[in-house]
Amino acid sequence: MKKIYHLGTCSTNQRIIQETGITPQKFEMQDIKTEKISPEQLDQMKEMAGSYEALFSRKALKYKELGLKDKALSEKDYRNYILEEYTFLKRPVVIIGKEIFVGNDKKTVEKLSLAVK
Repeated sequence: MKKIYHLGTCSTNQRIIQETGITPQKFEMQDIKTEKISPEQLDQMKEMAGSYEALFSRKALKYKELGLKDKALSEKDYRNYILEEYTFLKRPVVIIGKEIFVGNDKKTVEKLSLAVK
């Protein structure tokens, strides 16, 4: 399976898609704003990434708005927040076979570029 969970309105996501050569011909592309993540999809990502926390974005504006930085969140909390609000998913999430690439840090994007080729 080759799939990318991304945000179509995010310039960083679009740059990564372009830089790595991800195309709709090669990948199933899911814009998480227009097509919500299902609980089953999130659970599959968690199995591959190791935890819901690894998929959770602390850069989301709502993270500060809701005062989450001052709370001790459980795995269940991370899961619920991601399912409730797409902005809490660290993006993009790319699945290639049994590998998962989460987020947009430089090392992750470099590894993703090698895996796409």
